[in-house]
Amino acid sequence: MIQFYKIGKEMGLNKKEINKILFYKNQRPILNSIIVCIILLIILIVTFFALAVITFPINVDPNNSTYPSGTLYSTVKTRDFKNKR
Repeated sequence: MIQFYKIGKEMGLNKKEINKILFYKNQRPILNSIIVCIILLIILIVTFFALAVITFPINVDPNNSTYPSGTLYSTVKTRDFKNKR
């Protein structure tokens, strides 16, 4: 606080003007309260979803895959079985 008064004095302000700036009373405290609540709610929701993604990752079983890693996709078509005896 002392630093603010020193800076204010250097700028040419008196003590009453410095106090008026530092202890500014807001004309709309309800609006500011609503904005703060909305911001906190958004932060809470984002945190919840981030923790949910970290805690419950998508379970992918590497042993149960259609095409195991390192294999090429199948090129077998139904017409390949028409000539089979």
